[in-house]
Amino acid sequence: MNVCEFDNIAREVFAPIYPVIAEQIKQKTGITTGKCLDIGCGGGYLGIALASITELYIYLLDKSLEMLEIAASNISAAGLKTRMQTFFADVKKIPLPDQSINLIISRGSIFFWEDQQKAFEEIYRVLAPGGVAYIGGGFGSAELKKQIAARMEKDNKNWRAMMNKNIGENAPEAFTKILQNTKIAFFEINRDEAGLWILIRRRRDEM
Repeated sequence: MNVCEFDNIAREVFAPIYPVIAEQIKQKTGITTGKCLDIGCGGGYLGIALASITELYIYLLDKSLEMLEIAASNISAAGLKTRMQTFFADVKKIPLPDQSINLIISRGSIFFWEDQQKAFEEIYRVLAPGGVAYIGGGFGSAELKKQIAARMEKDNKNWRAMMNKNIGENAPEAFTKILQNTKIAFFEINRDEAGLWILIRRRRDEM
């Protein structure tokens, strides 16, 4: 799938989920100020939705320069140039200082990380005391997931199998094994009809 095709799907088919997931992130993490990092941001749609309901300064990270160009254009169109910026980097080597980010988010990119354990370790490295990472693959609600699946399955016969692999009933166990190999002190994995999310927290007294 080329960048334009990917962005068209994100902007059109997936458009309804970003405000819903942004609100869920706000409610479940309670973090509305400080610095946020969106990993595998694509066109920046989730980050922009989150910026619109919080006071967070948001970094958009992606390893595709073409996607970051789209994200930069979307930031400008949303009038958020003073509160958002893009980073060209890989999740395995995040170009930010230790314990510098209050909230880390990522929707969908986790399934494409080449080394998930290393990625989680990098995420934890930059997570500030009291910070939360909210990472996974969700659709906001079961109804939205159903609507999107109906559209995606028309053009992609492997869609259902891919979703079962990524967020199916066996996924929590697979992610648990990976996370247990890290030094992350606290994590939880939540899976329901709308998707799967991993929450990682760094305690305020943890250095």
